[in-house]
Amino acid sequence: MPNAKALEQHWGKVIDHDSCIGCHACSTACKSENQVPLSVNRTYVKYVDVGKFPDARRAFQVTRCNQCQEPPCTYVCPTTAMHQRPDGIVDFDKSICIGCKACMAACPFDAIFINPDDHAAEKCNFCAHRLDVGLEPACVVVCPEEAIHVGNLDDPTSLVAQEVGREVMHVRRPEKKTRPKLFYKGAHQATLDPLAAENPRGGIFMWSEQPGMEGAIASGHPELGNSAAHAILSYDVPHRIPWGWKVSAYTLTKGIAAGAYMVPALLMLLGVLDPGAQLFSWVGPIIAMIFLTITGVLLIWDLKKPQLFWMIFTKHHWRSWLVKGSFIIMGFSGVLTVHLAAMFLDMPEIAKALAWIGIPLAAGTAVYTAFLFAQCTARDIWQSPALLPQLLIQACLSGSAALGLWSAFIQDGIYAADTWLAIGAFSALHMIFVIGEVFIAHPTEHATLAAHQMTSGRYKHWFRIGFALMLVACFAPWIGVVSIPCALIGLQLFEHAYVQSAQSISLA
Repeated sequence: MPNAKALEQHWGKVIDHDSCIGCHACSTACKSENQVPLSVNRTYVKYVDVGKFPDARRAFQVTRCNQCQEPPCTYVCPTTAMHQRPDGIVDFDKSICIGCKACMAACPFDAIFINPDDHAAEKCNFCAHRLDVGLEPACVVVCPEEAIHVGNLDDPTSLVAQEVGREVMHVRRPEKKTRPKLFYKGAHQATLDPLAAENPRGGIFMWSEQPGMEGAIASGHPELGNSAAHAILSYDVPHRIPWGWKVSAYTLTKGIAAGAYMVPALLMLLGVLDPGAQLFSWVGPIIAMIFLTITGVLLIWDLKKPQLFWMIFTKHHWRSWLVKGSFIIMGFSGVLTVHLAAMFLDMPEIAKALAWIGIPLAAGTAVYTAFLFAQCTARDIWQSPALLPQLLIQACLSGSAALGLWSAFIQDGIYAADTWLAIGAFSALHMIFVIGEVFIAHPTEHATLAAHQMTSGRYKHWFRIGFALMLVACFAPWIGVVSIPCALIGLQLFEHAYVQSAQSISLA
């Protein structure tokens, strides 16, 4: 018989739903052991009523972190606060968590929350502090039916390894390729699929109500469930949208910053603008610096622990695009600072040479969000290769609109005709992507529902007004200055609908 102590630890968990009675003992033990505050949960039991009277039954699902072998929450975390231990447990370090909520946006199981007491990210960690001293997790100890088993998956003598090896097991959302180590035995598909069950009418659940909570995500399928058997959610806990209006706004402000510098710099290198033209030498860089500062304020303001924002630069995790984007923005701000200093010192040749570095950094500032959103694997509609060129076009559009304000109202119409042409052209290009988002079929139901929420559901007014304004901006060469507010406001409304709708689909 193998020596279990000599084997590498690789923790896994099996939940036997043939035995689970939905008593919530695991939920209360978890709260007590880990001092989890009210309104948030490391683990809870979801109830789904399947079938119709008199042929109906209640199915349970013990819902918690899936301890993925490929955990997206650790890849996107900028400070390694969310990390994977050598024994496979995905754990967290509250002392270096900055509360960016990227792990929440990335988790395909909606298992992570922000602790309202200390504002740090938290989730089930298999009671790692108990396992380290030879004790079982609190939920395992209290389960009256012994339905929860924890053990070493690499030890063939452990109960968990034997069950996983011989029994029919299910995992949640295997299409996400995170390789969960939480296995469900006998679980009903109506509980495993977060969209299989219908919302209860009026949003009233057993012992709870979810409507009215700010930033709440509606549990289950927003309309009729997709299960062949009639299934209605009976009990679920509320979940929140991780990133709110500040993130929606930051996508516009950084786009303005990138475009206001990038457009005149490109025109200068192409010989369309003289290197001494104010559009390149002063106006573009000043607008870029102002909106880059606003972007930084929004990003820090959105953190739950903004006083620790500096850890992005001192405890950085290079795999995270939050970190890469922060350094790209810092590099771009450095180029703008040197550019303006060179112009102040009457050294325009330095500013001209800097454009070869500044343009790639400006483009990186505009598009790095596409890679950040791609790391948020939970949000299917963000997993689109079209997002990168779309963000680049948005930057050129918003930057051109900001430059158009200066041209129209300060410089008595100099470059105005060129600005209207740029706004019209970039608006038309952007509209092609938006129309594609509406009419081209999406590859998954989550993406399809997010698009529905954006165009016809919760965020339809933001989207439709934004769509109409951007459509008007396409006629900029004929309507002139009117196109500027249409382009900027329309972009902001669209971005808010796009960012929020992706987060409005139930994952648990």
